[in-house]
Amino acid sequence: MTDFAKFITLQNPYTCLVFDCSRQTPSLLYYGKPLPSSTTPQMLKLLGTRQEAKCAPAIESPVSLVPTHGEGFTGAPGLEVFGLADEWAAGFSLAHVEADELQVRFELKDTRRQLYLTLQISLDTHTSICTFSSSLKNIASTPVNLNYLNAATLELPAHVDTIRAFEGRWSNEFQTQDHALFMGSYVRENRRGKTSHDTFPGLLAFSEPTRENSGECYGFHLGASANHKLRAEMMADGRRYVQFGELLFPGEVVLEPQQSYYSPVLYCGYSDQGFSGLSQQFHEYIRTRVLRDAMRNKPRPVHYNTWEGIYFNHSTETLCELADTVATLGVERFVLDDGWFKGRRGDNAGLGDWQVDEAIYPEGLDELIGHVTNLGMEFGIWFEPEMVNPDSDLYRAHPEWVLQTANNPQVPFRNQYVLDLTNPEVVEYLYKAIDALLQRYPQISYIKWDMNRDVNHPGNLSGRPAMVAQTRALYKLIGAIRHAHPQLEIESCCSGGGRVDLGILQHTDRFWTSDSNDALDRLAIQRGFSFFFPNDVMGAHVGPRDCHITGRTLSAELRCAVAIFGHMGIEMDPRELTAHEQSVIKEAIALYKQFRDLLHSAELYRLDPDGLSICFGYVAKDKQQALFAYNSIKETPRTTPGRFYFTGLNPELTYTLSRVWPQKLDEYSESVLQAVEKQQFSGQALMQIGMQLPVLFPQTSLIFHLTGK
Repeated sequence: MTDFAKFITLQNPYTCLVFDCSRQTPSLLYYGKPLPSSTTPQMLKLLGTRQEAKCAPAIESPVSLVPTHGEGFTGAPGLEVFGLADEWAAGFSLAHVEADELQVRFELKDTRRQLYLTLQISLDTHTSICTFSSSLKNIASTPVNLNYLNAATLELPAHVDTIRAFEGRWSNEFQTQDHALFMGSYVRENRRGKTSHDTFPGLLAFSEPTRENSGECYGFHLGASANHKLRAEMMADGRRYVQFGELLFPGEVVLEPQQSYYSPVLYCGYSDQGFSGLSQQFHEYIRTRVLRDAMRNKPRPVHYNTWEGIYFNHSTETLCELADTVATLGVERFVLDDGWFKGRRGDNAGLGDWQVDEAIYPEGLDELIGHVTNLGMEFGIWFEPEMVNPDSDLYRAHPEWVLQTANNPQVPFRNQYVLDLTNPEVVEYLYKAIDALLQRYPQISYIKWDMNRDVNHPGNLSGRPAMVAQTRALYKLIGAIRHAHPQLEIESCCSGGGRVDLGILQHTDRFWTSDSNDALDRLAIQRGFSFFFPNDVMGAHVGPRDCHITGRTLSAELRCAVAIFGHMGIEMDPRELTAHEQSVIKEAIALYKQFRDLLHSAELYRLDPDGLSICFGYVAKDKQQALFAYNSIKETPRTTPGRFYFTGLNPELTYTLSRVWPQKLDEYSESVLQAVEKQQFSGQALMQIGMQLPVLFPQTSLIFHLTGK
């Protein structure tokens, strides 16, 4: 092995990573708090000295960044490859290292099998977020089959004993579930061809004492918009690690000579200030490193989305009436959802025929768009470019353009099939269709980009599995559209939160978090979402009085209180609103506009759950201002509820406390709310002593505004 520094250290004010390069392949030696100069990597290495155990290897195979069969690793390999000879046993040696204080590139070679492995690691300047990715290049004269290449395998500190996973289903995404690490593997695999509602590619790792605002924790998220695999394993020897990578179908990646495969990016974060501190790191990274400057500098406009208002019952007259109504409420962007294009009178026809339906809009969309923009609102429109209905002109002309596998009937799913984006003709058709509409109607400034089914048969025209190429082609298509229309904003929707990840967010501007607008469900969904993603990319709408998905009837005050803390919108038939509901929604939109600059730049502090409520706050970075939400879910088992402990404030400042929502509140009797209104309290008192909560009906939300001096 060529001589290199035995240790590589990446460090900023928030975290430190030390890589051990003393063996053939590099491994993560340390990830945690920044280390003082008095603590050297050599000390860490010596303190972790392991001995030969009974009936065990004299020298253990390392948990390297990409563990291999060639190293004799008995855990899950980070590389699975095979060819005509012994490529399966690939074993690499470090050949070249490029490093500075914030990034390192490891180049490894297997000269016998003519394979090059490259690992790229970058630590952010202003957060603890570190990115890992890997690539494999075949420099042999014969092809090799790649079954798996992880983005990274990272050994966890010995004190980490618990993981938090993210589960769910359609309309109930981002449900958290804690699991104690056990001897064996916790494995989640996703083959749905999208990020999925049920298997989000992320987890947290921590030790049991960690809470929302105290303790050490780690966060890991793979920016993969299709199939993926994650693993958290405790080996029999006590070592523990996490591993993330793209899930490949058999034969999906065959590397011809000189070809390379690149993994998705793994995003890792560290905090010694609890889960909220970890979320703050991810939020800051996304806001400063992922989102476009245009999105950071523009207030997120209030949406009206037509879907739950009229579904497929389109007419220019009806839509103009809706626009008139929502404009008076303070809406700033009108989004025309599904149903505007040729033959689309239900979900059984029309997908793929992206021309305005002349039977519904005989004069095109000019009248509607002009009406909306004259009211001072932006205009957006819905697409589902990756899909096609069998009942469409496109499918009748090109049935070979869909992903399919020979002799296997398509799994029925919402009356639609998936187009094969690995076929250049398909991508050219979609680009021209979308571009033509945007050229014809240049006032369209927003696209809701949807995807409403799994990819059950991911075979392309040549019969090969295609999800890796399909995903890359999707990114390229979106990029081409955005290049041609740089002011266009794009929302990633996938039957709600089925495609929420940092892979797709590199190419879009916000997520539709969930198809459920039920405010009670949304509280848990949005809480789970917030562990990785900031609220400015979290679409959150005030839904109908009677939720179309759960059937629950919820007050306008509760529905608004939940939506205010995301990228706010409304989605119902506004003509059905009572005068009271109109007043409440108008007040809520005004409140959102008043505080959105704060909400979309502040630091999130979640309060520890008590099983009765979901509570959190957004505190300005300078600690001068904050908004806190108390959301009662269940009635307290005692005669009065407990106390609300504000957090994240400056203990030295004096804060004026005001309730800003709801504007009218019926109480059983005079309460603390009257006593504290517009009174001043030290930050220390608010955090340490807390505020007694009032007796309220369940499903009541309170929002407090604090200003410090």
